[in-house]
Amino acid sequence: MSRLTPFTSGPYEPPAPARELTVVSADGARLHVEVHGPEDAPPVVLAHGWTCSTAFWAAQIRDLAADHRVIAYDQRGHGRSPASSACTTGALADDLEAVLAHTLAPGEKAVIAGHSMGGMTVMAASGRACFREHAAAVLLCSTGSSRLVAEACVVPLRAGRVRTWVTGRILGSRAPLGPVTPVAKRILKYATMGAGSAPHMVEACARIVHACPRAVRGAWAVVLDRLDLDHGVRELTVPTAVVAGTADRLTPPVHARALATALPACVGLTELPGLGHMTPVEAPELVTAEIRALVSTYLTHTTDTPDTTDAADMADTADAHVKEGA
Repeated sequence: MSRLTPFTSGPYEPPAPARELTVVSADGARLHVEVHGPEDAPPVVLAHGWTCSTAFWAAQIRDLAADHRVIAYDQRGHGRSPASSACTTGALADDLEAVLAHTLAPGEKAVIAGHSMGGMTVMAASGRACFREHAAAVLLCSTGSSRLVAEACVVPLRAGRVRTWVTGRILGSRAPLGPVTPVAKRILKYATMGAGSAPHMVEACARIVHACPRAVRGAWAVVLDRLDLDHGVRELTVPTAVVAGTADRLTPPVHARALATALPACVGLTELPGLGHMTPVEAPELVTAEIRALVSTYLTHTTDTPDTTDAADMADTADAHVKEGA
């Protein structure tokens, strides 16, 4: 199979957008943006993770586009967005701001969901005026704000300097991934997905990840290695839900628990037993349901809105928001 051929049928086939556009970021970087669903529907913005693309959100887009305006974009260097020499968290924040400013009306609110590096993008942008103008609520999937390489469990060694060094070399490698072979899928499944992930889910993720240029993969790995966005978590004041897989080797649940504790307005931490890093693919119905719940509670107000005015109380009671997902 070609490593660049997407699915042509089934739930992971990239849906055809209602329209496509190119958004120019602050430094001139060009971003591929897709808009799905009715133009007058409540907006949802999706930011994918490292080595992925808009195709990663195929299951969510397919479901949500029936009654939401879904805006998905390729991070710089990923998917159909050209690579840029600027690989920083500031650039990620600039890009999200540009997408929000170009796809939403002034003052229009949206629910923003970020997976992995997409969640880090949200944290990087959380203090920006444009983000605060447009964000009604946030979903953070399988992400963290700092110590990513130190906490990663991809390498089966005891935590410490040796594991951190080896993990950094593996994740930062610019070696070509090659075609999507059975061996390649086994490696990707071990590193990024739960043991029970269905073959079609592994295939979908492998095709997406293998399509990422190795130079882009390596450049952003350096950024993730040095990541420190703890300040961005503290500035993320809108209602925020957190989802994590208990078998995530790239961003283990320790990150999600730390986020739930530090977020000023955490409205829930869901830990998914046995799931890995690719939660929107591994548990598409649950992730979609989380987005729908945030929309109905904080955007369309079709369900009761919890009182999130006392940020200190919410931080003190973060443990009360922990729940298990099926």
